[in-house]
This record gives sequence, structure tokens and C-alpha cells, in this order.
Amino acid sequence: MSSYLLIAGATALLGPMIMAVLARRVLGLRIGAVRALLTGVAGLLAAGVVGTPMGPQASRTPLVTVQLGAALLGAMLFLVLSEAAVTGGSVRGMVRWPGAVRRRLARSRRYTQLSRIAVRHGLRRFLTGRSRRGTASPQDQAALARSLRLALEEAGATFVKLGQVLSSRYDLLPDVFVDELSSLQHEVAPEPWPDIERVLAEELKAPPEKVFAEFAREPLAAGSMAQVHRARLRDGRAVAVKVQRPGARQVLERDLDILFRISDILERSTTWGRTVGSRELVQGFADSLHEELDFRTEARNTAAVAANTALADADAPHDEDAPSGAAPRVLLPEVHQELSTERVLVVEWLDGVTLNRADAVIEAQGLDRERLARDLFGCLLGQIMIGGVFHADPHSGNVLVLSDGRLGLVDFGSVGRIDRMLRSSLRELLMAIDRNDPQALSDALLDLVERPDEIDEERFTRALGRYTARHLASAGPPGREMFSDLFLLVAQYGLTVPPEVAAAFRALATVEGALGRLVPGFDLVEEARAFASTELARRLTPTQLSRSLAEETAAVLPMLLRLPRRAERISSALEQGRLNINVRLLADERDRRFIRGIVRDVLLTFLGGLTGVLGMLLLSTRGGPRVAGSLRLFDVFGYNMLLISSVLVLRVLFTLTKPSR
Repeated sequence: MSSYLLIAGATALLGPMIMAVLARRVLGLRIGAVRALLTGVAGLLAAGVVGTPMGPQASRTPLVTVQLGAALLGAMLFLVLSEAAVTGGSVRGMVRWPGAVRRRLARSRRYTQLSRIAVRHGLRRFLTGRSRRGTASPQDQAALARSLRLALEEAGATFVKLGQVLSSRYDLLPDVFVDELSSLQHEVAPEPWPDIERVLAEELKAPPEKVFAEFAREPLAAGSMAQVHRARLRDGRAVAVKVQRPGARQVLERDLDILFRISDILERSTTWGRTVGSRELVQGFADSLHEELDFRTEARNTAAVAANTALADADAPHDEDAPSGAAPRVLLPEVHQELSTERVLVVEWLDGVTLNRADAVIEAQGLDRERLARDLFGCLLGQIMIGGVFHADPHSGNVLVLSDGRLGLVDFGSVGRIDRMLRSSLRELLMAIDRNDPQALSDALLDLVERPDEIDEERFTRALGRYTARHLASAGPPGREMFSDLFLLVAQYGLTVPPEVAAAFRALATVEGALGRLVPGFDLVEEARAFASTELARRLTPTQLSRSLAEETAAVLPMLLRLPRRAERISSALEQGRLNINVRLLADERDRRFIRGIVRDVLLTFLGGLTGVLGMLLLSTRGGPRVAGSLRLFDVFGYNMLLISSVLVLRVLFTLTKPSR
């Protein structure tokens, strides 16, 4: 009796485990212990369901393989269904269902609100792809642009920020949309002081009155995600404290989720969405906003831009009338790293006013507007071309006119980074513009962009020649259409601007508005030409030439040392007639894995179909030896073949339809 119980217990324990392992291996899944146990139990239940109609134990014995096959098929079906139903392929995902339902309800309410806004402003037909009539006339485009701006302003902070990003994308939108979206504003009421005080206490691990000697409860500025207060440290230094609004992350995540869904609709239903890659555009926007939510990232950005600005100032040539050792003309705040956290940022206080309110200060101090504009533009160009880390949003609200007559840059939540190779191509682009050389401009642009496999470079160069004649050779400063025409030309030839390069052009287009407040009609191209000329002159100095020569020699020297040995091998192979070329097909492991997957699925499908057909033929065949009672040997083989066919077909179907993790 005890041995019987022992065997029964071992079967009860090992049976589910074996079924789970077999089902997991056949489907190629990795599952947890809880789901493995449930899978084994499901397999045993399937075996019991199949075995019940078979009658007494004596008549079941010939069909034991059918029971085992049914157990495996039941376990596989359970795994397939659970993989489709459970989030992340884990039973733990079922625990998250209530939260997911709450988020879905909140998203549905927000989506309903946004849909009403879109309908109210006449935009619903463009989001659903039902509009097939073009808006070619200027009146239609102007009306649509105004409706879009009003809808974005009503939709809230996240959508206003999206509109502000789109307002500098001349490559995506016509000028009328760019001009309309440039005027986007979003008035935000300041957060109540108790909520701000709670965030400060949570982040600084102490009440604000213990950390700061003074703290102004009324904010100096209130944005959609944060607000800025003035304070004073215990050592007497004045600082600006940026505090994130409570709940800002939840609001952002909800709106970004909706934006991703809208971008999918646009990419699926509209030509414009497919052309610009609306999903990729929203992904870049989401990445930027997530960086802005973490103030530690902004602290690192501020330090990086300050270091690279100092490097650019050290390398760039100075004016002859500037005194030796003069302070930088554009000041960046120092970050207090010990007080900065994910939701609180403490930086040096820059005493000044924002550029959009500085007209009276400039007139009162008698400042040279032309000099300020050149300083600001030169600082940004130096960050882009020399340092490689630059302020990506230098609008007039982020530029200060300081009390000592200098400029200051604040708010480094969004920065751009350009590697050394792209910086070199950008410098070549500026030098080509300075020389008005279409061929050099074409070469520099092709180095900057992501090009297709086939491009007619001769036609592209001729088109650039017409572009330079229209925008760079004409009298007077070029207008904003210079940027839009260049991006349209690039898109016309199937070229894609990398995100980091687009960020640099976007920063230059943004700073144009700030420069226009200082000097209306400020000539960006002429100043860029002057920067390119001085940069070229600096690079031709003996010191810079020797440094460049040393760097290039260090990079090329290892290859030069290997050349004699390789040349000797090639000449020996030629002399002895042993020179050959080896070409390996499918050398990449990903290609081999792809081919193996196709061959496996085709083979399993063929075997599954063939086995199923043979099983049906055997079951329909009359006669044959009897195994037990009315059960014939052909029936046993037929049932087993049908189960094998079901397992193989289910394996192939699951492979083709399972979501990628």
C-alpha cells in the first residue's frame, strides 16, 4: 500500500513538471514556476478528459500514447492562451490588471476630452484619415494652422510643448504652420505652496527652512512641469530653485500614451504621417520630455554645456579690443550638485531679466544690441561646432540680460550632442556656404545626412547650386524660408537628417527669434560665414596644424605599420598564383538565424499537414488487426498522428503570431 502511495505521489509531482517542460520546450518559451505548475496541471486535466470516454483500464492501454499526446497538447494550449492573456508572459502581470484598468479608464476619459477638442476645432477628420481633400490653398492652410494652434493650447502643457517643437521643424510643416505654432503659449497657475513645500521636504530630506536661509514662497516663473523660486543658501549665496510640480510625471505619461496612439493612426491612415514618420517623431519628443522630468539630467547637462562653452571660448579667437583674460560674454549658472535631486534643481542666481522683457534695461544701460546678438550667436555656434554639447532651446525666455551687461543662458533641460565626425561635417558645411560652393555644400550635406543606396549626386549638386543662388548670392539677409527650402530639398532626394543634426538646426532656428528681438533682421548667414572664416584661420595656425597632424598621425600610424606586411603577402600570392577572393554568404548570424527559422517553420508545417492527412486516412480505412474490443491498430496510429499534427501546427502558429518581448 505504501509503495502504491509513493508511486502515486511521485506521479502527481513529476507529471505536471514533465508536461510543463515539454510544452515549454516545444513552444520555445521561458516561464516562471507558478505558470509551469499550472501548465502541468492543465496537461494532466486534458489527459483525464481524453481518457474518461475510453472505458475500462484494459481498453485504455493501447491508447496511452494518445493520452500523453493530449496532455502535451492541453499544456501547450494553456501556455498559448496564458501568453496572449497575461501581461509580460508572467502570472505577476495578472496582479497589475486593476492598475491597468484604472489607467485605461483615465486614458479613455482624457482621449474623450481630446477628441472633443479636435471636433470643436475641426481636426477630427485629419486624425482619422477620412480627409482626402488636400488643403492646397493658402486660406485653407492658414485656417487649419490656426485651428491646430488653438486645439494644442486647449489640450494642455504636453501638447503645447509638442507644438513648440514642431514650430521649428521646417522640414515637416509648411511656413504657415511654423509661423502659427511659433506663437503657442500656455498660461499655468502656480502650484500651492504646501504642495511645493512637501516636494522640497521629500527631496531634500529636510524642511526648506532648514536647508535655505531664505526661500521665497511666490514663484518667479511657473511652467507646465515645474516652477522657479528664489532662495538664499546658508553661506549667503543667492540661488534659483526649480521644483517639479506634483503629479507632473503622471500627467506626462498619460498624454504621451495618447500621443503615441495618435501617431500610430496618422502613420497608418495619412500620407503625411508615413512621410515624416510620426511614430519616430513622437518617440524623440517623449525621450526629450523624460529627460526634462529628471532634474539630475538637467544638472549634468548644465555642467557639460558650461565645460564645453569654456572649451569653445578658449579655442575661439577673441576680438582685438577685448582685454586679455576677459570674462566670458555669455554666462552659464553653476549647479549646486549636493542640493539637486530628481525633482529639485538648485543653481546659481543670475541677476538679470529675460530677453523678451529687457528692452528697457538695454536702453538704460546703453548696451550695444549688435554686440549682444553676436555674442549670443557666437556662443551657440561655438557650443555646436567646437564643444559638441549645446543648448537645444535658446528662445528669448531662456536668455537673460544681466545687470553687468553680459548675457546669461538658463534652463538646460533640453541639450543636443554632436560627435566629432558630425562637427567636422558641419564645419565643412559652413565653409562651403562661406565660399558659395555647391559641390562642397553637396559633399558636406551628404556626410551629414543618412543617404539611401541610390542617389543622383549630380542632380543633387545642381539643385544645391540653384538653392545657393537663390538664398546665399542675393542681396540682403536671407529669410526663414532658407531653412525650410533646405530641408525640403533634402527630403526631395530621400535623405534623412539625423536627430542630433536636426536638433542643431532647430537650435539655430530658435535662437533666430531671440536675435531678432535684439537686432531686427539679424543676418545669421553672414555671421555664420564670419565664424567659418575665423574658424578656418584658427585651424591654419601652426599650433593647430601641428596638433591636427599629431592626432591624424596617431590614428593612421597603426595601419601604416601593417601595410608592408600585407603588401608582401599579396605580392607573394600573386607570384605563386594563389591569390583568391573569399566571399561568405550569410556571414551574419542574424541572417543565418532568419533562414533557419523559415526552413524550420516550412518543414514543420509540411510535416504537420502530412501527418494529419495520414492520420485521417488511417482512421477512415476499414479493416485491420484489432487491438482491444472494437479498437483497431489503424485507429491507434490515426489518433496519434492527428495529435502529432496538432502539436506541430500549433507550434508553427504560435511562432508566427507570438509578440516579441
